[in-house]
Amino acid sequence: MSVYHRVHVALSRKEQRRIAGMLSKGRESARVLRRAWILRQLDQGQSAVQAAVSSGAGVTTVRAIARRCEEQGLDVALYEKPRPGKQRALDVKQSQRIVAMVCSAPPEGRARWTVRLIAAEAAR
Repeated sequence: MSVYHRVHVALSRKEQRRIAGMLSKGRESARVLRRAWILRQLDQGQSAVQAAVSSGAGVTTVRAIARRCEEQGLDVALYEKPRPGKQRALDVKQSQRIVAMVCSAPPEGRARWTVRLIAAEAAR
């Protein structure tokens, strides 16, 4: 006798199209795409075990994603809540500026960018 109940995920046509678009474009993070893949497999009638095997996730993870989708909706099932912890030291623009700088040629007289050079240049 199984301790688990059968997982039922019934996505609306709109949700199915949204997931199909996400999976075809691949612009989301790997975690979000894996969750979308799992939800699509469950919507197509696969069991939690089959969806876990095809996605490389654990059965417990598949069941948790299905439960979140059923109880709280598609967005909650796909995306994580912000995690507690220290805030980022740099915003996105600052990070992009530093990456672009480090990808460029190092200052004259230097063979490569060092952490100190990056810090000094970023502080300007």
